[in-house]
Parts: sequence; C-alpha cells; structure tokens
Amino acid sequence: MPAIRSSSVIAWVEYQKPARILEVGFKQGRRYSYFGVPENEYRALLAASSKGAYYNDRIRDRYPYWRRPDTGGRPRR
Repeated sequence: MPAIRSSSVIAWVEYQKPARILEVGFKQGRRYSYFGVPENEYRALLAASSKGAYYNDRIRDRYPYWRRPDTGGRPRR
C-alpha cells in the first residue's frame, strides 16, 4: 500500500482491484473504504499534485463508503 509522502492529510491509500475498493487512511487516524471506485480514479489520486484536493473533489461524497474503526495507522491484516 503506497504511503503518501506529499500530502498533509492523507497518510496512505490502498486499492483492491477485483472488488474496486479504495481504502484511504488519514494522518489523524481515520480510515475509509470507498466502493465501486474505478482503477483510473485510484491512479489519478496517486498522480495528483494535491492528493487532498483530488480526494475532496473526485472521491469524497461520490462513492458509497464505510468509515472503518480508527486504528491510528495502516490496516491490520
């Protein structure tokens, strides 16, 4: 799962291709799973100059989501 070094709010993202699930982890510990996200949207998020702005404009409130329990870091498997 790629760590996002150039974002002040997003800590990491993970994409599950077959299920089209985008997981986003924030530096404050919040985690969200977004459903039905196309792979090109994930790749565009990684390539965006402002990950936070891209997330707010193109992902947040556009896909069904589930706020996952806070773990203070990356998903535990």
